[in-house]
Amino acid sequence: MNSSYAAVAVIAVALLTLGIGLFGLRFSRTTSDFYVASRSVSPLWNSSAIGGEYLSAASYLGIAGLVLTFGADMLWFPVGWTAGYLVLLAFVAAPLRRSGAYTLPDFTQIRVQSSVARAVASVLVVVIGWLYLMPQFQGAGLVLHTVTGAPTWVGSVMVAAIVVVNVVSGGMRSITFVQAFQYWLKLTALLVPLVFLVHAWTQDGRPTPTDAGASGAWLSPLSGDGTGIALYATYSLIVATFLGTMGLPHVVVRFYTNPDGRAARRTTLIVLALLGAFYLLPTAYGVIGRVYAGDLAGTGSADIVVLELPLRVIGGTLGDVLGALLTAGAFAAFLSTSSGLTMSLAGVLAQGSLGRRALGPVAAVRAGAVVGTVFPLGLALASDQIAVASSVGFAFAVAASTFCPLLILGIWWRRLTAAGAVAGMLAGGVGAGGAVVATIVRGTDDGWLDLLLSRPAAWSVPLAFTVMVLVSLATQHRRPSNVARTMVRLHTPERLRLDRADR
Repeated sequence: MNSSYAAVAVIAVALLTLGIGLFGLRFSRTTSDFYVASRSVSPLWNSSAIGGEYLSAASYLGIAGLVLTFGADMLWFPVGWTAGYLVLLAFVAAPLRRSGAYTLPDFTQIRVQSSVARAVASVLVVVIGWLYLMPQFQGAGLVLHTVTGAPTWVGSVMVAAIVVVNVVSGGMRSITFVQAFQYWLKLTALLVPLVFLVHAWTQDGRPTPTDAGASGAWLSPLSGDGTGIALYATYSLIVATFLGTMGLPHVVVRFYTNPDGRAARRTTLIVLALLGAFYLLPTAYGVIGRVYAGDLAGTGSADIVVLELPLRVIGGTLGDVLGALLTAGAFAAFLSTSSGLTMSLAGVLAQGSLGRRALGPVAAVRAGAVVGTVFPLGLALASDQIAVASSVGFAFAVAASTFCPLLILGIWWRRLTAAGAVAGMLAGGVGAGGAVVATIVRGTDDGWLDLLLSRPAAWSVPLAFTVMVLVSLATQHRRPSNVARTMVRLHTPERLRLDRADR
């Protein structure tokens, strides 16, 4: 790819992102603006922003790389990441908005009235955020190195710096504008080149993906060796992606920006449509990649198949221009997701260890953005490159094993206690988190032990639910005294509350 085109594309996205973020500064005047955009974001804007931050490097690059390498089995990733919003819509979105919280630790405090439970939730938000941020920074370094030859640290530091500037300048109000714009940029960046790629493929007379030289089963889902390993891996992935979405701090915080619970539900419905449309595109790139880029399958370069295809299929100046457009979309993916994660981390850190009283609420958010970014950036620079979709899968597993039980039981089961919430979050967090650490340290092979560690959700999520329920039942004498009022608040539509107040 012509590095000049790619460099121009990256610079353009960076400048647009900074410009839109600084534009949002004009509207960020209050603490509520910084934390939740004054809870005034419309469903269409909010759903576009959610799509912008949710569709990370794992979606933009990782899905195509996984489909290229492993075939149809990997379609469970986009299916699960999209279907997770159905669970969010049915069980969480509206009650969570009605809670009045700013962050997941806020919700924990409101529901179980415990500073210990809040502290555990805060630590988990930071851990999940760092697990998700690290592959964004790594992916940015990889992409910039691939298309321009720059050292990998340059892309990582560039994304981190831009994100911190946007969050520091205008908080949630600024990144809402940025993320909404970046969803449509990513969609366009994938769609336009795909039209040319499909046309070239149909004119080429190349073989179908089934006959291409890439490894892995293409049309044999749940194939494997007959031992049940492939079946377990698939169902564990489904559990993690279906239930992990509601526990991702950068996703959940966006629902606090809706005006009310009804708007939160409408936002979720629109998000489902936006995600469904988007995920068709990287899947198509993976299919075409099996025809033209089979040599990348199973290598450390599988994630860049999206960027490679225009040159391999079309070539020339048009291939360079289309490749630059795809590079712009990739950088938008890194920036939008990193912005949401940094904002969620900044909010939690500002209300916790950084101290709102010592610095003031807005200054604490700004300090939290810097602190929340530096550590995962250091990890990204110091650690080896790993597949972005796999890295994000770890974050989903931890989120599903901690915040999913807390939200489901906290919203729908009045007998939840602080002791049960803490015990369940610790059981799920230590189980899934320990498995993730063991996987990173040990590596993986084809045995059952390594599979249980690399895909822990199938056992860590039931463990967390079970511990949370049993400990709560054993500590009913410590149930919050205001639980009835809290449950009414979570489940009563705002319109009914307003009508009642007017009488």
